[in-house]
Amino acid sequence: MEFRSFGNRVSVNVPTWSALEALVTKRLAQKQGFALATLNLDHLVKMRASPAFRRAYQAHDLITADGNPIVWMSRLAKRPVDLIPGSDAILPLCRVAARQGATVALVGSTEQSLQAAKSYLEREVRDLEVVLTVSPPMGFDPEGAAAEKLFEQINASGAGLCFVALGAPKQELFAAAGRRLAPTVGFASIGAGLDFFAGTQRRAPEWVRHHALEWLWRAVNSPRRLGPRYAKCMAILPGQMASAVMQRFRAPQH
Repeated sequence: MEFRSFGNRVSVNVPTWSALEALVTKRLAQKQGFALATLNLDHLVKMRASPAFRRAYQAHDLITADGNPIVWMSRLAKRPVDLIPGSDAILPLCRVAARQGATVALVGSTEQSLQAAKSYLEREVRDLEVVLTVSPPMGFDPEGAAAEKLFEQINASGAGLCFVALGAPKQELFAAAGRRLAPTVGFASIGAGLDFFAGTQRRAPEWVRHHALEWLWRAVNSPRRLGPRYAKCMAILPGQMASAVMQRFRAPQH
């Protein structure tokens, strides 16, 4: 399933949970790094304003659908994909890492949240080992000198999988840089997922998510911050839906 942003094509190339597990299992077993992004409408909006963000997405190996509008448009295009948000992928990816004997690094958020998330993940996933937690300071440049030093720490830790919780677009920029500077590590951008485990942020209740109303729950709880964001997402939706309809009548590319 393809989406367009200023002439760039962004493809959801990991259509199902089973495909995600198989791809990550293979890459961790072969010590072949990767960058995993979870596409949503907000990312498409941000790509329009940021060539750097567009380039970062092009450097990603694995892209899943994070957001029901992406899933609905995939069905409209007759190229259906599963809903795979970054926060929901953390535990399954940790289980894959534990089975492969790959250790884990956590980058982003706050040190308090990272320590709480580390305890939670090691408690929930048998044999999982979190070997590094780093909370970069305010103003952290994901492509600057501080990032290069952080990649050195990640490489030295021996981590095979790194969860990046810096928020978009910083986390995707960091993961794309990691493909060059830490090529044996898998980087997964997961937004606020670690904060949910730590209890420092509250996620929408399960019944809200089940009815695809998480966006509304978040908007009501943070209208000043998220109202403008969702308005921009709604503005690009008609064009993206038209593109999905056009894909419906094109032969799938293999």
